[in-house]
Amino acid sequence: MQHRLVRIDCSKVTDIHALFAEAFGFPDFYGRNWDAWIDCMSHLDEPDAGLSSTHVEKGGIVVIQLEQAEALKRSRPDLLAALCESAAFVNWRRIEAGIGPILCLSFAS
Repeated sequence: MQHRLVRIDCSKVTDIHALFAEAFGFPDFYGRNWDAWIDCMSHLDEPDAGLSSTHVEKGGIVVIQLEQAEALKRSRPDLLAALCESAAFVNWRRIEAGIGPILCLSFAS
């Protein structure tokens, strides 16, 4: 199984959606909300969907390494919770559709 590692520096999060849009190459029409994030992240194994420039092969996993996760937990626990819930929803939705999970969160200090 292929995996792709994407590092997100959480030490100075002011706009988490801008951070992810840059890291994953979301399109200009990205809505910068959790529903739009879920849509983009659900299709990381579908390059033709045009929802990101970061891709993984079918059956692969994208590992999101949250660098300085403790800083985010202290400063914006609401964002960390929303991120975890949204990633879980992406995987749940894909599992329900018979596709399989695509996201893994990794926390680094």
